[in-house]
Amino acid sequence: MPDMSLNNVPLDWVRAFERAGRTGSFTAAAKECNVTQASISQRISNLEKRIGSRLFVRDARGVTLSVEGEAWLPYVTAAFRSLDESYEELFGIQRDKITISASASVNELWLSPRLRNWQSKHSAQIVLSTMVLQAEDNFLDTTIRVQYGIGEGRNHHKVPLFAEQISPVVAPELMAGHGSWLELPRLALSGPRLGWHEWARHTGDPITPVPKLRFDSFSAALSAALSGAGVLLASLPLCTPLLDQGKLIRVSEHMLEPQESYWMIANKDGLTKSEWSNVTNCFLDT
Repeated sequence: MPDMSLNNVPLDWVRAFERAGRTGSFTAAAKECNVTQASISQRISNLEKRIGSRLFVRDARGVTLSVEGEAWLPYVTAAFRSLDESYEELFGIQRDKITISASASVNELWLSPRLRNWQSKHSAQIVLSTMVLQAEDNFLDTTIRVQYGIGEGRNHHKVPLFAEQISPVVAPELMAGHGSWLELPRLALSGPRLGWHEWARHTGDPITPVPKLRFDSFSAALSAALSGAGVLLASLPLCTPLLDQGKLIRVSEHMLEPQESYWMIANKDGLTKSEWSNVTNCFLDT
């Protein structure tokens, strides 16, 4: 008579079932477990004998979950996920230093202003590192990186810092005496963010005057806009404090809302879930 409890059932038998069920293949499960396909098959067979039910239907085309196997798999997957997460939180490596690599603009305009309460709440040291190039070598000592895009990457913690919104801004004194901001000089910014050509296609505004000043960082372009050098097509979330203080004003009701934004990304193997939560709670736009 089969044993109707899980007492004395080896954990690797159940894990073999979960991985084979999740991947749909004994071969793929063997690769995840770093064992042979025959070993996975044997473990699952032993489990089926112990519980007295077939978990997989085997035929010439491969294996598929049985009705019982399909019903049990979500519970087993959830149990292993909970076990892995609790193990990580209790026994995983707790970092005493978290290095965040981001552009100078993001460090200055977004991350640094949100660090004021970190020291009183957390013991880990935060190191803000300026990202100069996108080469992998620059990320060797990085715990978290912030990069512009759509947040691609597998086996990563990832979350956008904010929803990107782009619109032209200008210093109020430059706007004084002009009937339209379209008469003012424009500032150009190199990089992945949408520019004046995309703005013109979206709004129908003329692309002229052609910008005579171009910058390779948003913070430098923002400084020029503050000085009255011209109109900047700006990331509104990054210059919200300046808009609130009246040091810059928006000059158009139109706004670009691209899919791309700044994403915080970290390898799941390098940061525990609680550490990731602490960092994102500090820096996200909540």
